[in-house]
Amino acid sequence: MTAQFENLREIASEYCHIIESVGEDRSDWLKKVFKVLPQLHAAIAVMLEQDSAGGHPVEANLELRFSLFTKLHQLLGEKDAYWMEYDLGHEECRSGSLADDLTDIYCELKQGLMMLEEEESNADGILRNWRAGYRIHWGQHLVDAERHLYDLSTRGRI
Repeated sequence: MTAQFENLREIASEYCHIIESVGEDRSDWLKKVFKVLPQLHAAIAVMLEQDSAGGHPVEANLELRFSLFTKLHQLLGEKDAYWMEYDLGHEECRSGSLADDLTDIYCELKQGLMMLEEEESNADGILRNWRAGYRIHWGQHLVDAERHLYDLSTRGRI
């Protein structure tokens, strides 16, 4: 494993740990999420420069995703929903969801981390899957989550 991949792995592990440790003190928890997302973004961006042939995003574990999404959605409350560029001007039309963003990033990264624990030798395959998943799916969630958390932060809501 390269030092760059090990850095990505450590940040992915930290992100998953933060998501798993969600509790009632959402302010402190959101600060941790807000700090780790740019680190994750920078770490995967470095890895995108490498050869990216092959790989595929992980299969959806719908039960895990729904369970985690529900937990995060309830915890985030009014901080969950945000405006997307194509949303109508009505409050109930906000289609962005921080809980959805964080859940999808978590599920993609966690699956790779679990696979790494099982078979350390498959690091190249896992990296290809993370890169493909980033390009196809969770990269947009990462950008959206960062944007929404930045907005909450500038308004003193984190």
